[in-house]
Amino acid sequence: MTRTELAGQVCLVTGGARGIGLAIARELCSRGADVAIVDVLDPDAAVRTLQEQGIRAAGWQADVRDRGQVRHCVDGVVGRFGRIDVLVNNAGTCGRIDLEHMDDATWERDIATNLTGTFLFTQAAIYPHMKAQGSGRIVNISSVSGIMGGLDASGESGGRSGPAYAASKGGIIAFTRWVAKEVGTLGITSNTVAPGAVATPMTDKMDYPLGGQAIKRMGRPEDIAAAVAYLAGPGTSFVTGETLKVCGGAAIG
Repeated sequence: MTRTELAGQVCLVTGGARGIGLAIARELCSRGADVAIVDVLDPDAAVRTLQEQGIRAAGWQADVRDRGQVRHCVDGVVGRFGRIDVLVNNAGTCGRIDLEHMDDATWERDIATNLTGTFLFTQAAIYPHMKAQGSGRIVNISSVSGIMGGLDASGESGGRSGPAYAASKGGIIAFTRWVAKEVGTLGITSNTVAPGAVATPMTDKMDYPLGGQAIKRMGRPEDIAAAVAYLAGPGTSFVTGETLKVCGGAAIG
């Protein structure tokens, strides 16, 4: 069955050239959306894959930490497609270093990429574009590390994500809620998806004990993509400021 609930919608996905971001882009396309991929890596191969399926897709190579590059991308997407309906802030880095050994460069990289990048793209998409439209969806990718203080999938302390990653992902949740309160009257929603351990090229060499999870498997990129599409879809127009945990029950309160 062909899904068309996002037909006519333009979705921008950061970090969309591979892994979870590419799965998100594919899922949004499968529901009828046009997709713009932004990545610090060359997005051309991912874009071609989508275009070969008859999908309207385009790519921009940019550093999400750079205000000028972010504004160039957002304005470029609007120039190409006419609007931005859904922004997915997915781009991220993860320094797996404990507090004792955390260095300034890793701390600043994770905070700048994960949190500042989310801020810059959100600001650029809303003002002026989504505000002028009177509509829009912001979906930010956080992590259960931002909820549980860096606990790993086993529910044990001393988690694998590192303090910079946990701090940045917790900051995304707080920022998302703040934005939700600010832009609700503009017809814009702001929500977060918080993945647990997900099998991607970035995690394929990591050991994730799953004893603390209700569902005893690693998450798949498609699991996260489905949650993002849900929050981007027409059935969630009255949902904002929320964090949807997609973690196999690792973060059950």
